[in-house]
Amino acid sequence: MGSYKKGRGAQFNTANSFAAHRYEPADDLTVADDDFPPPTLRTQFFEETPKQIITHTKSPDVGFWASINPYQGCEHGCIYCYARPSHEYWGFSAGLDFESKIMVKKNAPVLLEKQFQSRSYKPEIIHFSGNTDCYQPAERTYQLTRRMLALCLHYRNPVSIITKNALILRDLDILQPMAQLKLVSVAISITTLTESLRLLMEPRTVTATQRLKTMNTLHQAGVPVGVMTAPIIPSLNDHEIPNLVKQAADHGACWSAYTIVRLNGALGPLFMDWLKQTFPDRAERVLNQIADCHGGQLNDSRFKIRMSGEGQYAQQIGQLHRIACQKYFGDNKFPALTTNLFRPAGQIGLFE
Repeated sequence: MGSYKKGRGAQFNTANSFAAHRYEPADDLTVADDDFPPPTLRTQFFEETPKQIITHTKSPDVGFWASINPYQGCEHGCIYCYARPSHEYWGFSAGLDFESKIMVKKNAPVLLEKQFQSRSYKPEIIHFSGNTDCYQPAERTYQLTRRMLALCLHYRNPVSIITKNALILRDLDILQPMAQLKLVSVAISITTLTESLRLLMEPRTVTATQRLKTMNTLHQAGVPVGVMTAPIIPSLNDHEIPNLVKQAADHGACWSAYTIVRLNGALGPLFMDWLKQTFPDRAERVLNQIADCHGGQLNDSRFKIRMSGEGQYAQQIGQLHRIACQKYFGDNKFPALTTNLFRPAGQIGLFE
């Protein structure tokens, strides 16, 4: 691990499957390569102006229909992130580019308000972070998530949020009144309670301890909160499921969900490289168990199967998670949100 890039999940850039050409440095290190110098690891931001900001999906197993992603790419650098291959659509790599070249949709709040003001708009629950974290470090500067949440409160459109960043607490002044109107639910993503594993697997995220504190603060403020114990990676964090659920419940969570890791597209070689560098003693076992959960393959795109997996090992993971939820959450369920309060054009009611 002498050349291991600390603070980054991916250790190299995979080839872009949409690109006709690929540039690589010369093998002979004595040859100057001024045209294509080694890439720096300093994060760069690129402003994008899309024509629409709400994305709809037809997938039956993602848990939401409409989503907003103000940022593409994510500086958190989670090595397992299923969103990595999507960065190729922007002309970048799913590897280091994904966590160091961030697309910023700077006109996102304007687009959202136009959508809310449209006569054809029908209120629906909008999921923030369907692809990448809406509270990643870039949000401190651009505040796109905060501005859009303020619009959702003004127009009273319900939202669900998933994040692993404590920055969400900055927006309690918006989230708390939304919660009082049943307009918001939050899921905090916690993959491991083992700090040494988090540092390797999610190098630019806050600690699990900080996430639990964030969860508790949201709960105390009346914001319904749950835990996303995802992805479950065999022989790395699967044994932590009971304690993850318990700790979440102790800090105010009322529900939990999980997925089993799957290595689609460019994520496969990135994860395998990371695994062999960080856990060489168990790399083959981990990969074999992942394949065992997905019909013998590391990747899995089959609807209704890809998230929870199949086979004996996947069933054991599902059962372990189910028993933990029954033990620590009891009859608590995911909170119901309402679309009945939506105010076209932000109109204020007679008695408000």
